Amino acid sequence: MPVFRNLPVAVLLAGLLGGCSLMPSMDSLNPFASKGPRMAELTPIQASAELRQVWSYQIGKADLAVFHPAVAGSSVYVAAADGSIARLDQGQPVWRINAGKALSAGVGSDGVTVVVGTAEGEVLAFAARDGAPLWQARVSSEVLAPPLVAGDLVVVRSGDNRVVAFDGQGKRKWLYQRPTPTLFLRSTAPMVLADQFVLAGFPGGKLVALAAHNGAPVWEGIVATPKGATELDRVADVVAAPVTRGPLGCAVAFQGRVTCFDFSQGGNTLWSRELSSAAGLALDPRAVYVSDDDGNLHALALDTGASLWKQERLQHRRLSAPLVLGSNRLVIGDVQGVVHLINRDDGDFAARFTTDGSPIAAPPQLLGGQILVQTRQGNVYALEVQ
Repeated sequence: MPVFRNLPVAVLLAGLLGGCSLMPSMDSLNPFASKGPRMAELTPIQASAELRQVWSYQIGKADLAVFHPAVAGSSVYVAAADGSIARLDQGQPVWRINAGKALSAGVGSDGVTVVVGTAEGEVLAFAARDGAPLWQARVSSEVLAPPLVAGDLVVVRSGDNRVVAFDGQGKRKWLYQRPTPTLFLRSTAPMVLADQFVLAGFPGGKLVALAAHNGAPVWEGIVATPKGATELDRVADVVAAPVTRGPLGCAVAFQGRVTCFDFSQGGNTLWSRELSSAAGLALDPRAVYVSDDDGNLHALALDTGASLWKQERLQHRRLSAPLVLGSNRLVIGDVQGVVHLINRDDGDFAARFTTDGSPIAAPPQLLGGQILVQTRQGNVYALEVQ
């Protein structure tokens, strides 16, 4: 586990709860604080749709980790802190195994290989077909983010911000590392494969594109610039997954900005706007949607960054990153396990669904036309809009 020198308890706890939105005040960061901003209560909405459960499955608790379900074709791969891993087809387990070790990250899968990680830096690979063990490898520190799996490439980010690539047999192909500041937040965000680049965010507000075949840095974008009088003030880390659409990509930093880049122009900055988020963002052809650290949901014009609308009725509910659904909806989860369906045109609420009452830390995902979420209690839900 990385050492956070002089790091207040509140920030350490927030880092351990990676994936939930981090609040800008120390009281709101600390779940045991008696003061601080109050979570917004959910008031009745004028529903224009219905979220209906298609199926659910209990894999096991996440404890302090954040587990991301992996979708490959029509199959879903899920994991839990106790070592449980399962493949689900239409909500039914095709297989379920125990890795024999406590897990801290997962799942990464391309439908052929399933990969998870441990707090001891172990990388464990299994066959997607039947769960049979394939290989094990090791990185330099704990694995917090789900591995990126694509054919003969498995890319793992360790807690000390090193990125390591393995081949399909578990042999190391390349390593990328960079200096890190004294203080940084622990990232549970997936890396993204875009046009043969591995995109990864780093402390200090940097987004780096690495060549997938050899790990060489192709370009580096500045999402945010650390500023402030203290080391804590200067924490400006990219701890949410970047998003891409064609030649465009956007990323957001905690205590920083949301910035969009043109990959076809070597990562040139298109625009940047002050906005802090540790949860993440999504985009469509018109807008970038960002969950900020105060629990507001923003829609920003993709071409200019101008504000289109702002939804303020979920303040301090520790939102997940949003998911773009269909032609006119967004999906977002919160700390009480509520799934919110939101209109993309105006930010108004369309429907709600309550899961098991525990946080939805990992971003919702698409499963065909359905919505897939996993809670901290380990319940996996497939929902559909009616």
